[in-house]
Amino acid sequence: MQTRHADKGAANPASGTVGITVADVLDTVKSSLEDSKAETPVTIDIQGKSALGDYMIIASGRSHRHVGAIADHLLRDLKDLGLAKPRVEGLPGCDWVLIDTGDIIVHIFRPEVREFYGIERMWQMPDHSEVH
Repeated sequence: MQTRHADKGAANPASGTVGITVADVLDTVKSSLEDSKAETPVTIDIQGKSALGDYMIIASGRSHRHVGAIADHLLRDLKDLGLAKPRVEGLPGCDWVLIDTGDIIVHIFRPEVREFYGIERMWQMPDHSEVH
């Protein structure tokens, strides 16, 4: 089981490689999504809001094939970084692919599926304890 490590400057224990930081993984994910022409990527800081990870990144692909290509490219880039095999869900269908690195959760959707589930709206809602 992969574990999270909240310190952005510390080695990522999920990687199995000393020296890979959350910032390294975040930069790799963003760069890979940009290289793959992922559409409307959104990065959400979920530190302190969830034990799931530090960041959630949501992006879209134009079609099943594009979603699969984005996911494959990202998995190759994470492997090249030295990150241990992340958990992957949804790759066979390519409507919604989830890649969990332990610290960063990446959702890649077809646009209709992204709109239907509205995950980014849910995570970007204000925390009720912060509302006055």
